[in-house]
Amino acid sequence: MAEGKITEEYIRLLVGKNLKRLRALQNVSQLNLALGADLAHNFINDIENCKKGISAKTLAKLSSALNAEPYQFFLPENLPDNFMQLYLRDFSDSLAKMVGELTESYLPQKNKKKGGEQPARAQNKRRGKS
Repeated sequence: MAEGKITEEYIRLLVGKNLKRLRALQNVSQLNLALGADLAHNFINDIENCKKGISAKTLAKLSSALNAEPYQFFLPENLPDNFMQLYLRDFSDSLAKMVGELTESYLPQKNKKKGGEQPARAQNKRRGKS
C-alpha cells in the first residue's frame, strides 16, 4: 500500500494473499491446512478471499501448521529490492531449517548413545559373535 491509511480491508488482503502464497509454496490444500491447523475448511477459504480476518490465536495455528513465522502473513505484494533481499534470506533460512528437520527425522543418526558407545550388536559383530 502506498502512502495512506492502513485499513482493515488492506490487512485482510495481505493476510489472505500471503496465506495462499505460503500454502502454495508447500503444496498444501485448504483442506489439509484446515486439518493441520484445527480450523474449518470454509474459514481458510474465507480468509484467502478477504471475507474474514484472523485473531492472534488463528495466526499462531496457521503459522504452526505452515511452519511459517507470523510476520510472513503481512508481507506486502510489491517489495522494494532491499526488502526482497530480506525476504529471500528469510526464505533461505526457512528452507534450511526444514531440510535440517527432515534430515533429523528420516536419516539415522550415528552414535546416538552417550559417549559414542556402539550398539551391542555392532560390538559383538566385531568380536565375531552373532
